[in-house]
Amino acid sequence: MFKVHPNQAFARLALSMSLALVSNAAILGTALRAQAPAAASPARQSGTVKAIDSASITVVTAAGAQVSVPVAPDATVLQLAPGQTKLSDGQPAKLADIVVGDKVIVGKPGDTDTASRVIVMKSSDIAARNAAEQADWQKRGTSGLIKSVDGTAFTVTAGSKTVKVETTPKTIFRRYAADSVKFQDSTAGTLAQIHPGDQLSVRGDKSADGANITAEEVVTGTFANLSGVLTAVNPAAGTVSFKDLASKKVVTVKLTANSDVRKLPAQAAAMFAQRGNPSAAGGGAPAGGGAPPAGGYGGGQGRPGGAGPGGGSARAGMDLSRMLARLPTGTVADLKNGDAVMIVASPGADSYTAITLLSGVEALLTAPAGQAPITLSPWNIGGAPEGGGGGQP
Repeated sequence: MFKVHPNQAFARLALSMSLALVSNAAILGTALRAQAPAAASPARQSGTVKAIDSASITVVTAAGAQVSVPVAPDATVLQLAPGQTKLSDGQPAKLADIVVGDKVIVGKPGDTDTASRVIVMKSSDIAARNAAEQADWQKRGTSGLIKSVDGTAFTVTAGSKTVKVETTPKTIFRRYAADSVKFQDSTAGTLAQIHPGDQLSVRGDKSADGANITAEEVVTGTFANLSGVLTAVNPAAGTVSFKDLASKKVVTVKLTANSDVRKLPAQAAAMFAQRGNPSAAGGGAPAGGGAPPAGGYGGGQGRPGGAGPGGGSARAGMDLSRMLARLPTGTVADLKNGDAVMIVASPGADSYTAITLLSGVEALLTAPAGQAPITLSPWNIGGAPEGGGGGQP
């Protein structure tokens, strides 16, 4: 038997969200969205290029439909860079320049059978912009749990640090969907929606000591953080049950097709447990870094935690968070009674829906007397692009 520590703050499990820094809709821009007709005709569609030839473009729409659109031989082709919002800023291009994966709006108002215009945003440009945004979130971003809200400012606990976030009239607020920690599922938010206990990622100018941030963009959400040892697994119903260590209540969590289920290898769990205990043999990783685990994990500047009280646990949590996206995925059928789990879930009126479930965490939930528990840093928006690893949202 192992002793499970009840204090787990591990919202960063949701890094498996595989955050894309800019959603497809945002990538196309406000002006481009305005060009997409409310009721598209066969010659007027928008989406991602699935196939293309000299006479037609096949797109996959936001709804998942695959549509082939005939294109006129003399159709106008305009290429916009990510972030451009005016068609007048577009550069002339050719149909032959469009490749699979590009974002397009095919056709314009008035087109019926054949598209007379194609607006394209290159997938390579989108990837470059995502990389630049990710780097900026790594450099100027911080994640944490909101401790208090005071007018237009709030205090955030980030690892072992306390950070004061100041907002301005220019600050962009976004709110995660109730059942998703994917940036592309977030919507415009307000300061009034932010409450103590919310999980937050903020990007902006930091003070020299990192204790203050003037926010340019804030993304927040409310999620439940659960942990415990499974007492019931029902693959048919897609549910698991256990006694939550924090609340001491038995909870049942529903897993859906969107739930991200992963398992931490025993060797990795033991390594992270040791890294979280600087007093253990070897003292954990040095404050300046240390070798990454097998398979690697992302680095990144400005990481919360680090040296200081609880710094070992904070570092281990950060490093584990970065490794999550590289772990193999699983299903509820892979779980069994007795598995120790950490779960980030969407709380409902009387139930929970799992967003991320991490099993194999027995060593991480074991806390010798006097040792601070390993706490995973809350997720932040500098995550890897979809399909990538966790290098930071």
